[in-house]
Amino acid sequence: MQASRAAWAGVAAAAVALGVAELVAVATGSRSAPLVAVDAAVVDLAPEPLKQFAIAVFGVYDKIALLVGTVVLLAALAALVGVAALRRWWYGLAGIAALSVLGVAAAVTRPGATWTWALPSLVGGASAAAVLYALTAAPRPSREPRPDRRWLLLTFGAAAVAGVSGRLLRTRRDVEAARAAVVLPSPREPRQAVPARADLRVPGLAPYVTDNRDFYRIDTALVVPQVDPDTWRLRIHGRVRHPIELTFAQLLARPMVERHITLCCVSNEVGGNLIGNARWLGVPVKDLLDEVEPLDGADQVLSRSADGWTCGTPTAVLRDGRDALLAVGMNGEPLPIEHGFPVRMVTPGLYGYVSACKWLVELELTSFAEVDAYWVRRGWAPRGPVKTQSRIDVPRRGSEVRAGPVTVAGVAWAQHVGIARVEVSVDDGEWHEATLADTVSIDTWRQWSWRWEATPGRHRLRVRATDSHGVTQTEERRPVVPDGATGWHTIEVTVR
Repeated sequence: MQASRAAWAGVAAAAVALGVAELVAVATGSRSAPLVAVDAAVVDLAPEPLKQFAIAVFGVYDKIALLVGTVVLLAALAALVGVAALRRWWYGLAGIAALSVLGVAAAVTRPGATWTWALPSLVGGASAAAVLYALTAAPRPSREPRPDRRWLLLTFGAAAVAGVSGRLLRTRRDVEAARAAVVLPSPREPRQAVPARADLRVPGLAPYVTDNRDFYRIDTALVVPQVDPDTWRLRIHGRVRHPIELTFAQLLARPMVERHITLCCVSNEVGGNLIGNARWLGVPVKDLLDEVEPLDGADQVLSRSADGWTCGTPTAVLRDGRDALLAVGMNGEPLPIEHGFPVRMVTPGLYGYVSACKWLVELELTSFAEVDAYWVRRGWAPRGPVKTQSRIDVPRRGSEVRAGPVTVAGVAWAQHVGIARVEVSVDDGEWHEATLADTVSIDTWRQWSWRWEATPGRHRLRVRATDSHGVTQTEERRPVVPDGATGWHTIEVTVR
């Protein structure tokens, strides 16, 4: 038997393992599937520089890149297992067993896991062993190559059918229908009216309100949690006098407010697009905290997601009067599932990693001295206030424009402080004050524009913003770790 065919037999066995595991995960939960569990463990264990490199290179597609990379690596390992089985069947069996143990270990150590989460990897591994034996070791007529192409094609076909069936069955169990049935309540206060001059409508400039489909998504969830609103519960407990538990219906029955709030990811590089502005409907967090009455020393509200992810928010920030919300609506519709349905937290002025827990199921009053949240344990700052930043959207970096009047435009933000001034510099010359668009509040970004009389040649444009306290953003370039990037956004353009 040729080594190449043995390698393909190993890959076919691995494909069957993944397909069967997907079917089993229909019953045990999507997060128990070995590919998902292993990748989730990789996300948790990967060094911080590697995570930031992935976000910088792949952006919102970092999870897809990880899944593809894992599949490629698994295929390579499976091919080696197949070749090993060609020498001794037990070598191949040992390789399958090792990969199965890896899947089991990754699954059962995930937050919220039960013993049943081991089943997809175990059943998938057993299936892989059977397929590998059939393709490499089972007795066959002497003239029949082992395995022939027909058997390989049938094996890959069976794996594909199993995997796709598992995905389709899990799709039927999702909550999209329940989300579509949600009727959002009206806010207790009139909606914030967006001023006519809040959106300059310059081609290429980010709109004042970000469409839900375009809103950035950065989180650790490789499989989007499917949380049924009928069974959803929110526990507010810990160092409080009156712990409570709420159903989704009870939360919807509470007085709600609607606010435009800009959210920004701490991984957003200078000039990056991991930021967006939306209209959020929700219950003020302050009202809930006042009801449970935090005890002395409870200076942190630890938010926990349905998949076990945590973030810690200063209690004082959530009670200082800003519009921190347990949001149920986004831009006039129930939260998209990818953005936290049925409930997420939104907090103006703090980066999302300390304030914007999606798929929220728990608020625990604790202290920063007692508990470090997910990203804090990995070296990020515990409090994470958003830094004043500005960005040039138009013209694009490296573009060509015609000589004469050119509109330079972009956005600037200093959530819960507000933007007072934006300035643009050409070729490191004097600073020119841009025209600011209107805004709903200090909790959102502001558009700006400046008319530039462009002359032929290569030019360098820089932008800086000053907040409402009179503090101008620093020129010093700093990376996103540990508490957000700094520096002036700079681009080069060619004028013809």
